[in-house]
Amino acid sequence: MIPETLKTELTARIAAAVTPREAAVDVMKELQRHYGWLTDEAVEEAALLLGLSPLQVEELATFYEMIYRRPVGKRVIHVCDSISCWAMGGEPLMAHLARQLGIEPGQTTPDGVFTLLPCCCLGNCGEAPAMLIGDTLFGRVTPESAAGILDTERKTITTAG
Repeated sequence: MIPETLKTELTARIAAAVTPREAAVDVMKELQRHYGWLTDEAVEEAALLLGLSPLQVEELATFYEMIYRRPVGKRVIHVCDSISCWAMGGEPLMAHLARQLGIEPGQTTPDGVFTLLPCCCLGNCGEAPAMLIGDTLFGRVTPESAAGILDTERKTITTAG
């Protein structure tokens, strides 16, 4: 169950939108932030808040690759696999990250810290290959720089709690 303060905030956002459907992604992202992923309960809550059916919310959730319908790690690593990133070394970068984390793309590390996911485009073609961790976009990522980025992320998680 979502806290009343979050429910009030989401209701205000929906009211400010031209249509409730316009606010759907924002609502799903906030519920995902609250639960860690978009649980079945969150889909039901979103549907009630938005005045949509759970199926309509599910359809939207499965369309957007940054809405997670299953548990993910504390940090989700999106590695761009667009043609630009692929041509500039995205595939070897993904393979390196998978080896370094000891997981395959689509999996989460056993400690629950990282989930590694390919994504179709991060909109950073001029800085390919690119990856996104949380809200931070990284460009011209090499295997060496990726290792440093992961170390920093791991330290941030350890320090935060």
